Amino acid sequence: MRKALVVGLNNYPNCGLDWCDNDAIAMKELLESNGDGSPDFDVMPIIDSCTKEQLRTAIEQLFMGNEDIALLYFSGHGADTDGGYLCTTDFSGSDYGVRMTDVLAWANNSKCKNKVIILDCCFAAKMGESILLNNNSVLGEGVTVIAASQPWQTSAENGAIQHGVFTELLIQGLKGGAADIGGNITPASLYSFVDQSLGAWQQRPVFKTNISQFLPLRTIQAKVEKTILRKLSVYFQNPTDEFKLDPSYEYTNALDIEHQVIEPYANPMHVSIFKELQLFESVGLVEPVGTEHMYFAAMENKSCKLTALGLHYWRLSKDKRF
Repeated sequence: MRKALVVGLNNYPNCGLDWCDNDAIAMKELLESNGDGSPDFDVMPIIDSCTKEQLRTAIEQLFMGNEDIALLYFSGHGADTDGGYLCTTDFSGSDYGVRMTDVLAWANNSKCKNKVIILDCCFAAKMGESILLNNNSVLGEGVTVIAASQPWQTSAENGAIQHGVFTELLIQGLKGGAADIGGNITPASLYSFVDQSLGAWQQRPVFKTNISQFLPLRTIQAKVEKTILRKLSVYFQNPTDEFKLDPSYEYTNALDIEHQVIEPYANPMHVSIFKELQLFESVGLVEPVGTEHMYFAAMENKSCKLTALGLHYWRLSKDKRF
């Protein structure tokens, strides 16, 4: 119930591009499967060249049906005339290709639950502006646009990496850079990853959405398994609680290890709990109180508490949201 149209066009007459095919191939490979190899999107690729009619038909078909997610990725030339165009390789004169206003209209009218449009082309954010030409002030319900650059900016390619600058960041984000603790990569987290990776003097990406809840575009191995993450609300009954520690939680504080040990000695049950608390600490959910390291928090009879991020996941755990 998830489909994607991935387009990478190089073969433009007299103004060819170098790496858009690489962009599309890499995006296709990532979108087809999750990090564990399970199937994700059913991807239709269009590589190197495409006529206006071919692209128009493919995009219309993408947004037909009622799938959970319909995703359009386009890497190629963009034009800023008449609300913006996704340029096809048969463009001529003032006929550049497929109008962004048409693409947005198809997405807005689609019965698919989530419509995600990702554009790596010059003037990409025209997609967000062009809807105004249709006398409509908001994106349709369930529509998200991630654009490589502002409406007045070009989008760069990088020969050293043989990808568009924007798409290379998308690739790194989909590989895991944009994943949350549960391993989910959403349009919002993907945009945030790209946005933070580009400097103030570089092309600036644009994010526009009208959606109440994001579905993940891809999942990878969770940083903390859900069965362990759910224990946040077990170890911390209340969000302001501190979990009291003592030397029995530290596994090295045992008589069979040659160093000074402190009573109470390592307790297997406490050690198991402490390992999970240390895992929470490693991903920023828990922090020791009164010392810099969890080891010393245990050995010095101190405690640990939830961080601000930990409080967020504590609420999700308490509400059984995962």
